[in-house]
Amino acid sequence: MENKKLYPFQNADLPLNERVEDLVSRLTLEEKIQLMCQYQADIPRLGINKYKHGTEGAHGVAWLGEATVFPQNIGLSCTWNPDLMHKIGAAIGDEARVYYQKDPALNGLTIWAPTVDMERDPRWGRTEEAYGEDPYLTGRLSTELVKGMQGDDSFYLKTAATLKHFLGNNNEIHRGECSASIDPRNMREYYLKAFEPAFREGGAQSMMSAYNSVNGTPCNLNLDMNRIVKGEWGMDGFVVSDAGDVLGTVDDHRYLASYAEAVARSVKSGIDSITDDQDISLRALRDAIEQGMLAQSDLDRALKNTFRVRIRLGEFDAERNPYASVPESRLCSAEHAEISLQAARESIVLLKNDGALPLQKEKLGKISVLGPLASVAYTDWYSGTPAYRITPLQGIGQKLDSCEVSYHDGADRIRLRSAATGLYVGIDKANNGLLHATGTDASVAETFVRMDWGWGSTTLKALSNDRFVTESDLTLSASALETRGWFVKEAFGMENGADGMVSIKSWDGRLVGIDTEAKLMVCSDEANEARHQFVVEVVEDGIEQAVAAAASSDTAIVFVGNCPFINGKECVDRQDIVLPPDQEKLIREVAKANSNIIVVIIGSYPYALEWASEHVPGIIYSSHAGQELGNAMADVIFGEYNPAGRLSMTWYRSADQLPDLMDYDIIKGNRTYQYFEDEVQYPFGHGLSYTSFSYSDLRINRERIDTAGKLTVSIQIKNTGRTAGDEVVQLYVRSNRSRVKRPIKTLKGFTRIHLKPDQSKIVSFELPAAELAFWDVTREKYCVEDGLYTIMIGSTSTRIEDQVIVKVDGEVVPPRKLNQQPVSAILYDDYDNVVIDECTEGGNCIHNGDGDGWIAFYDVEFGNEASRIEARLANAGKKASIELRLGSKDGQLVGTCVVPSTGGAQAWTTVTASTAAFTGRHDVYLVMKGAMQLKSIRID
Repeated sequence: MENKKLYPFQNADLPLNERVEDLVSRLTLEEKIQLMCQYQADIPRLGINKYKHGTEGAHGVAWLGEATVFPQNIGLSCTWNPDLMHKIGAAIGDEARVYYQKDPALNGLTIWAPTVDMERDPRWGRTEEAYGEDPYLTGRLSTELVKGMQGDDSFYLKTAATLKHFLGNNNEIHRGECSASIDPRNMREYYLKAFEPAFREGGAQSMMSAYNSVNGTPCNLNLDMNRIVKGEWGMDGFVVSDAGDVLGTVDDHRYLASYAEAVARSVKSGIDSITDDQDISLRALRDAIEQGMLAQSDLDRALKNTFRVRIRLGEFDAERNPYASVPESRLCSAEHAEISLQAARESIVLLKNDGALPLQKEKLGKISVLGPLASVAYTDWYSGTPAYRITPLQGIGQKLDSCEVSYHDGADRIRLRSAATGLYVGIDKANNGLLHATGTDASVAETFVRMDWGWGSTTLKALSNDRFVTESDLTLSASALETRGWFVKEAFGMENGADGMVSIKSWDGRLVGIDTEAKLMVCSDEANEARHQFVVEVVEDGIEQAVAAAASSDTAIVFVGNCPFINGKECVDRQDIVLPPDQEKLIREVAKANSNIIVVIIGSYPYALEWASEHVPGIIYSSHAGQELGNAMADVIFGEYNPAGRLSMTWYRSADQLPDLMDYDIIKGNRTYQYFEDEVQYPFGHGLSYTSFSYSDLRINRERIDTAGKLTVSIQIKNTGRTAGDEVVQLYVRSNRSRVKRPIKTLKGFTRIHLKPDQSKIVSFELPAAELAFWDVTREKYCVEDGLYTIMIGSTSTRIEDQVIVKVDGEVVPPRKLNQQPVSAILYDDYDNVVIDECTEGGNCIHNGDGDGWIAFYDVEFGNEASRIEARLANAGKKASIELRLGSKDGQLVGTCVVPSTGGAQAWTTVTASTAAFTGRHDVYLVMKGAMQLKSIRID
């Protein structure tokens, strides 16, 4: 018999908002407080159970037990396949439901995925987590993942997707204290664009704020959560803070003085669920209420958002919820494994092929499989636990019957000896592999595999027990199954000193030495230098062994790349974009020994491959592609699957081509394929095939459209080769003339199609005129300019197969006005040496704290004679000045405004000054001499 429904919120026949209003209205103040954090309390009297916000699911359900593991997101983005993303999202949703059914209180249905932060810089440590450098591609892929995760029911949700991290989160260094300076055009055209479609089209029900600040304001206090996400985009779910960032407003940013103010400001700004120390957060919420910083109505608003999602997840409607009972057989099912294999195959990118690939098995007598990534299938921090893993070595071996396969990882085998005692280091297998220096000769010494990952990170694996050396409670032991963890205690620094001595440093930089009992310890002092020195004896030169194997083989395949827990991960940005020196040397030496070399990059991010790209005949890229990595890679290498992955990020020749990591301005900084003008190694959208395709008969349905119109673009694609394969057809647009700097080209459509030999297909795109808009700072709105636009169809961003020009009857941006009312300084057209910061009066300001700077307002109309400048500003330092110049930063000086010290960076005053009289239309430059904060300007 159905349980009796006691309250209206339990009545599935009532409208959703009526149910939500009823539920929240029945809560006491203390109950509301108890429901404001990640672990929501149960309210037995109302039949409300415990619930947890947040289950990791970046590319498969994580941290709960075995689950299907899909390729890293950077790999998934290389599929350019939204339909596949939908399938993956549905699989993640199924497996999350199975775990929820096991323990609803701990295994929540709000999934912290996808990560849609823009990857403007390949040095970002979390590049593996997102979907590339283009907002259109990211938006399309993440939207379909969201749809799959949330299910196809018109009301009930399979899971709730949580987009992260809002906003401008693309550096790890000082992420908890730093501020990204992002002007309105970059914000609207790039950073926000990636988030928008998942809410507008995908109906995403949740979002996570970021650790950093944007324009001086911590992201958990960013008013755009309410103004844009919930307002403009209509997101009717809830926003969750990232772990620790609400209290971090006090502890890390030093932005607020109390936790009470931090939780109050966060909730008012749009945070609906706090992910932080629960006891402290609950106390802070009570304090905020008592001190009048927070009203019950603020809690009500937040709880309505969270319970609106919980009701749609079917928590109170088991009898109607179509996802209430997902069979446990869906967890790690064969069907999901097949989707994982499909994703791994489709994500592989053939970067270069001078006839080296595919390999023909029947012609191979011996093949050498080499390199540090050959016999592993790594997971990363946000990976699930796969039920199995197929390494590249295993995948290749399974394809070959009569061919001999030799393997070497290319790493040295070494022994360690204490410089102080002369005794060798061994391991105590009976004592968890404890390392001790007690061996009197080499025969009892342990042999370690030394893998140098570059930039001071080395791992040591004991050959006798196949375990990594790790540090625990200051002692070292060969006891770790893998290199992983938030703090990677299996990564050591090995620094060469005088007389061939080596010092070893732990994961946090402390010296390793020998204690009085001969145990290897992490030492707290450096008084006795001799006890911190070791002698390294090379038992086997890894590169020599790899070269010898390659020299005696028909083909050598070298697997290189990264370990996801070393030199580029959450909290750690990459120092460079090249391969580790040992890996680079391995490639070069093997290439000398065998010209039939194939290099396979398995990595979490792009690399600079200048030497390999010139000298190696075949290069393949894959992310850490999950449980089916080895099978997918072998299928591609031997031609059983024709690769068609396309790069979602530009692969640069060198880090020298990149601006400072903290430069978030992709327009002025010429970042990404949209603005970068120099030659790159491999362009955005690049990827080769084992077959060839022709493009012909480009057509458009009209040559002229207005701002409300749509353009249909079609082209015929034909497989002109001998092998069936996929082609990714890419549509780009360019404004031929504009008031502002526009992209060289911008992706506005793509489709992945499969064609058999000689098969043709007409591919069509629909391009609304609205997609041609830019953000007009003069009127603070999107604008489709009047003029000519080039529509391009390409196989990559740099290989345009055909193009056509269309006329758009759009707007002509009127001249700017600076005389009618104060204009925000951040609405500049150009700038130099200024950053955007917060203004305590509301809005934002600019400042030039490290020297002179300028901002420019182009095409300003002064209808009447102008003779006065008015500036709203603050100045914590000495007297400064603003020069008003026309035409350029060194142009005609028409006036100077003296900026007095106001006593603080947020101590605002209005300053006016007379100028020489002038009229007409001018480009206006405000040249700031000396440090100041400038909020607004008016010239009349």
